[in-house]
Amino acid sequence: MSGEPSLEPPLEPMDLPRRLVAEGLGTALLLAVVVGSGIMGERLADGNDAVALLANTLATGAALVVLIVVFGPISGAHFNPAVTLAFALRRELPWPVALAYLPTQFAGAVAGVFAAHVMFAEPILQVSTRLRDGPAQAFSEAVATFGLVAAILGALRFRPGFTPAAVGLYITAAYWFTASTSFANPAVTVARSFSDTFAGIAPTSAPAFIAAQLAGAATAVALFGWLLRRR
Repeated sequence: MSGEPSLEPPLEPMDLPRRLVAEGLGTALLLAVVVGSGIMGERLADGNDAVALLANTLATGAALVVLIVVFGPISGAHFNPAVTLAFALRRELPWPVALAYLPTQFAGAVAGVFAAHVMFAEPILQVSTRLRDGPAQAFSEAVATFGLVAAILGALRFRPGFTPAAVGLYITAAYWFTASTSFANPAVTVARSFSDTFAGIAPTSAPAFIAAQLAGAATAVALFGWLLRRR
């Protein structure tokens, strides 16, 4: 595995603060897009949830490509604790760095939600009432996160330069083929519980999503560690 391409740039002395700023800012911008486009889509769709979801989907997928291109060379552009833990499990990211990434991603995600609320003149502090419960929703999150990690690992192994597009395209598709609309990210899940808007998730629904996301990521690491192993 150590000989495979990685999103991770070489870690130089004193470089961790720069990586953390990139992770926090990138995650904040991602959540501003997710929540902001959800609010805009819902307002313009006049009650048509399919149109609102389409707007939310296209904005999120496009933004992911751009954000990974911009921040990937600095921090690896994880924006996602499940992805960070996947790289740590594969020994492609030192555990101290991974553990520094995690709170940065959660803080950036919440900041991005608050920024979206400010842009749309919404109350900054909110708690979502949008329930996303049930085994089907949780299983959807496991599938969504498995596919996301698989897309990243496979693209890095065979087409590293295509990784940003692969992630953006996969998330665009997963919004529609999963019942949960593919959160696939524990930081996103927690942050969206602070938004009582189109993209929100009730805090009571979040634990099952997060558990499923971590399970999906771990399964992808195990399976693709074998599938992509060099002889």
